[in-house]
Order: sequence, then structure tokens, then C-alpha cells
Amino acid sequence: MLLPPSETKRAGGSGAPLDLDGLALPVLAPQREAVAASVVALSSDPDQAARVLKLSARQRGEIEVNAAVRSAPTMAAIDRYTGVLFDALDAATLDERARVWLGEHALIQTALLGPVGALDPIPAYRLAAGASLPGLAPLKRVWADAVRDALRGIPGPVVDLRSESYAALGPVPAEVPSAYVRVVAEGPDGTVRALNHFNKRAKGELTRRLAESRPRLSSITDLLAWADDAGIALRPGSREGELELFAAPSPAR
Repeated sequence: MLLPPSETKRAGGSGAPLDLDGLALPVLAPQREAVAASVVALSSDPDQAARVLKLSARQRGEIEVNAAVRSAPTMAAIDRYTGVLFDALDAATLDERARVWLGEHALIQTALLGPVGALDPIPAYRLAAGASLPGLAPLKRVWADAVRDALRGIPGPVVDLRSESYAALGPVPAEVPSAYVRVVAEGPDGTVRALNHFNKRAKGELTRRLAESRPRLSSITDLLAWADDAGIALRPGSREGELELFAAPSPAR
């Protein structure tokens, strides 16, 4: 599973400082080093950092957070992120088997470190997919080809739950079986429309259901069959290579 990150994150942690060599997809170490170094260097100029990161006056504390990405304590990526998707996933309440499954089957696409494993220890940071760091090409150019190559080693099927901006940082290779998931709702007249806020909640709930049930899936067809048995409205999309996840626009649990 490929998950998006969240702009909001928990502070602190109890893990050792960031170890780039210990993250999933270690072939991405050169890109990770370059981006992390650029983020730290940018933090030495608070005014420029505020402009590049598009920070308000109240958000300037994020510059100090970025300055410490190489030395700050870490926590599992799946616990670091907050926000609608991760609140719905509620990883802290999953049992150990479900968390291990996420560690083995889920990657979170970050702007700072590329895709990291769900249980990879990462620091707090502030960096969005669309940022252009001084001395580096736009992040899409830093990550896209390198991540595509790294993902060639994944057998699939890959379920891509990322937003389009984060999917652009790491396209799934064409030869890897995959499906991009869009969250939709069906209106009273039968019209299908995309959802925004509830998009994130539905993706978090789908991820939780998969982690709890830990199905053995060897194809997208298997995923669709599992979803049908589980009472989840997941269907082939109108465009090739896409799935539609039907969700009711109701408040998050």
C-alpha cells in the first residue's frame, strides 16, 4: 500500500535519531541525504525558510523542527502523522499483528525521505510535495525517477492511496500490478462524484480494515473480491488502472 503523509505531525518521540540507512528502500539514500541536508541548510536563514515553506508567523517554529531533523528523536512513521486519514487509521489502537502487517505492506510517501515503511522511525519535519529547496531541483525531479526505480522491486499488487501531488513524487512502474484509488460518493440521481475531506477518512478506514484482516492478495482482482466479502464498496473505476472506493459523507468516527 502506498499512503500519503500529512502536513500535521506529532511532536517528539523516543527513538534514536534518523538513520537513513535503516529506512525501507535503502537505494534512495543519496536522495534522502540531499533533501535532508538542504532542509537543514535552509533552516539557517529563517526568512528564506518561511518563504520556501510558505509558513505564517505563527508557524515559524517549524523552522527549528527542520533544523533538527538529523538529531531529533524519532517515532514510527505511522504514529508520527496525524490528520483525517491517520485519525481514521488510528494505528495506536491496532494490535501487534496488524502493526507488523503495516510494517511489511505499507509505505508512506514523504517529501523529505521519499517512501518510508510504516514502522520506519522518522523525525518531525515540515516539507510539502510542491516545495522547491535551494540548491535542488523541484522535489518531483529529485524523487520521481529514483522512486520509480526503487518500486520496481515490489511484487505487487500495489494499492495507491496517495494524493496526486504525492503520487507524482514516485510513480508506480508500469510493469508492477497496481491500482490508483479514488474516493467517490453516489448521489440520489446516481451521479458519482469525487470526495475531498471524506476521501482521506475512507482511505484511512480501508487501510485499517486491511491491516486488521491481513488478507493474502496476489492481484487487484483478489483485492476486489476481499472488499466485496468485507462489505466495502470498492469497484473498478471508469479509467483503466483506477479503483473507486464508495464512501458515505458522514462524520469521522
